[in-house]
Formats: sequence, structure tokens, C-alpha cells
Amino acid sequence: MSTVASNPVAAVPSPRAGVLQFTPAQAWIAGGVLLAILVAVFWDFWRMQVLIAIEQPSDWGHTLLIPFISAWFVWMRREQLLAKPFKPAWFGLAIVIVGLAWYVLALLGPSNVAHHNTRGLGVFTTISGLCLLLFGWRAAKWLWFPVAYWAVFGQSIGRQALELVTLRLQDWAAGGAYFLLNGIGFETDIAGNVLTVYTSSGEAHPLNVAEACSGMRMLVAFMALGVAMAFVGLDRWWQRVALVLAGVPVAIAVNILRVATLGLLSLRNVNLIEGEFHHFIGMVWLVPAFLMYLGVQWCLSALAEPFTAPAKASRADAR
Repeated sequence: MSTVASNPVAAVPSPRAGVLQFTPAQAWIAGGVLLAILVAVFWDFWRMQVLIAIEQPSDWGHTLLIPFISAWFVWMRREQLLAKPFKPAWFGLAIVIVGLAWYVLALLGPSNVAHHNTRGLGVFTTISGLCLLLFGWRAAKWLWFPVAYWAVFGQSIGRQALELVTLRLQDWAAGGAYFLLNGIGFETDIAGNVLTVYTSSGEAHPLNVAEACSGMRMLVAFMALGVAMAFVGLDRWWQRVALVLAGVPVAIAVNILRVATLGLLSLRNVNLIEGEFHHFIGMVWLVPAFLMYLGVQWCLSALAEPFTAPAKASRADAR
């Protein structure tokens, strides 16, 4: 019986036009070079964001973790991303040009445009365009969410945008703490956003629910946490949306508890509601808040089980 010798040359597929293929070493080198370029080009934005996070850690410290969480999202989808070679999409170049032009305008333009968040829009528009340009439309299916997550939660929010909801949150925090303190037996009055807690002897201890106590920063952090938990821990879109939306009442409820705690502490020592200890109380309440959030996630998972089990059983019967 005759045998046909295999042709080693024919066994190697010929390169396809428009397809990017890298060895792991080349990919790491290319990624490092691209990262260095992004840091250099947008240095003003990155520097300002790091300074804000360092100077206001209780408010914006979480923004330093967001890029690593986004990278983790990409790593989770590495099998889907690497399933086929990347096919660059030249439309991404147009997006890159728009993003760079917008960043330059926000950096050097008039004062009503030169703002940290408008610069951020240029930064993340450019990053989105680069993802499309280098990796193509198929990869964009898996990369859009990590980039969007980074863009939304990886930068501080300007004061003007915060003020749109901060005053309302201050009212809710003060009003909720007022009803809670009276409900548990501590005589309390409220005037605007100022709570006055009275001792048993009638001594008044005022507590001003200022902007820092509005809970806006906590709300932003909880929304970031909720989106990450929903993406990782839940399968259905309705579960994910519900968990993200649950971050609003959880953050408001925990902030009310925080303000009420400060009101009780003021009865013992007024110094306990000022300075670093004030921020410490906020950090302490993050622990039960996170446990509450885990409870919401567990409930949403349990609600989906009756619908998931029949679907799994029907697929098993089909086999």
C-alpha cells in the first residue's frame, strides 16, 4: 500500500490579509508600548485623577482600582477574545482622531470646555477607537463593557454634576436619620439639614448634615460595586439591572444609619463627629452595606432558580 508524504509547507496556513497575530511575548511588548503611549499622551488627565484619589481617598479612592477591575473583566473573556485572530477595523481610526481632537480641545480650549470630565471623554473615546482599530468588531463585543466601566467609574465626578443630586440626598439623609433617632427613643429636631439631638437632661447637640454626608460618593462607589458584582455573579440581564438599581436604596439606607450613628456619638463626645473619626465611621458602615448587597445578590440568584432548573432539565432530556 502506497503512502503519501505530507507536505510540511502546505500544513502551515498562509497569512490572511487584515489579520493580526502575535506570539505571547510580542503581545506583552506591544501592550506595554501602547500603555506607555496612552500614559504619555493623556498624562495631564491621569495625573489629575491620581491626585484627586489620593487627596480625597474616602470619596474617590476607588477610582484607582477601577482600571484593574476592567482588566480583570477582559481577562475573564480571554477565551472568547482569543478564539479567532483579530481583524482590525479602520473605522476605529476615525474614532481615535475624534477622541484626540476632543481631548486637545478640552485641554487647551475655553474654560467652559476645559474640564477634567470633558478630558476624560476624549481619553476614553480614544481608547474605544483603539480597541476597534486594533482588535476589530468581533472583539469589540467583549471589550465594550470593560472600557465603558472604566470610563464611567474610573474618574471623579465634577462638583457641578454632583450638586444636581447632592442636595436631594442630603435631605433624605437628614430626614431619615431624624425619624430613625426619634423612633429608637432619642429626642431629635430637624431644621433644614441640621439635626439637633437632645440628651436626657435636655442638652442640645446639633449635627449638620453637610455635603460630605449626602452619601453621593457612597452611591457612586456602590454603583461601581453593583455593576462589577452583576457582571461577574449573575447570568440574566434582569438580575444585573436589578442589582445595580439596588445600589441606590442600599447606599441611601446605609447613609441614614451613618448620620444617625454620628448623632448618637455627638451625645457622648462632640469631637467624635469631626475630623478623621467622622470618615472612619463612614468606612465602618461600608462593611454591613457590602453584606446587604451580597444579600440582594443572593435573593436575585434564588429568584432565578425556578426558571433555570426547568431549562436545564429540558436540555438534559433533549440529549
